[in-house]
Amino acid sequence: MIKSDCHMHTCFSADSEAPVTFMLDAAVEKGLEGVCITDHMDLDFPETPDFPANAFQFDLDEYFGQLNRLKEQYKGKLDLRIGVEIGLQKHLGEAYHRLTEAYPFDFVIGSVHLVGGQDPYYRKIFEGRTDEEVYRMAFREILENVEAVKDFDALGHLDYVVRYGIHQAAEYSYRKFSDEIDAVLKKLIAEGKGLEMNLAGIKYGLGFPNPHPDVLKRYRELGGEIITIGADAHEPAHVAYEFEKATEILRECGFSYYAEFHGRKPVFQRIVP
Repeated sequence: MIKSDCHMHTCFSADSEAPVTFMLDAAVEKGLEGVCITDHMDLDFPETPDFPANAFQFDLDEYFGQLNRLKEQYKGKLDLRIGVEIGLQKHLGEAYHRLTEAYPFDFVIGSVHLVGGQDPYYRKIFEGRTDEEVYRMAFREILENVEAVKDFDALGHLDYVVRYGIHQAAEYSYRKFSDEIDAVLKKLIAEGKGLEMNLAGIKYGLGFPNPHPDVLKRYRELGGEIITIGADAHEPAHVAYEFEKATEILRECGFSYYAEFHGRKPVFQRIVP
């Protein structure tokens, strides 16, 4: 069983109301040995129907203060690590470099939450376009962002956009977008960066994690070794969501281990048969 959830959100993220202790207690109850809190830090995020512009930012001094206190409080029960999920945009490379240099994160997830400057969650980007057109646009933008922003450790939920397609996975497969996806994977591998397996794809009705297992398998075939595991929970009920499926998926994709990050360095954990 995977014993550490390395992607979760708390009330420091604009889209979560969960107190940090509620998330930590859920992790303990579910038998986890460790977690990494990775709240949203999306610089220059546009206004949406639910949030004002730049809503996905928070006070990092307060964040580290509270989490460091809880790290001591939960010692012996749970290994608490401090991370962040940054929202990649190609003009923010220097800003994220300064941010990650200024704070001692254990783990930095780099995720792309915008396509054409819009959050696909609201589906406006799909108006007048097919799902396939938007997905291809998203994968091309991911490559541009990964080329421009260097200060992250693993790419989060690579095919996130598929969660919100009008027909979700009906117009999606690794094979259909292999040129775009391979370019992203090769860039990650060349720069020694990891790829996240995000179990929330199952929660969103896709029937598979993000990215699809075919993408995970291709990452391994190309020489990728750093796979991180996260449920992307925004509430306690979703901590370690569907983790019982994670081990089987990883084995089928050719992995015998996964990675947790400590001090921005991967620590490999063997998958128990």
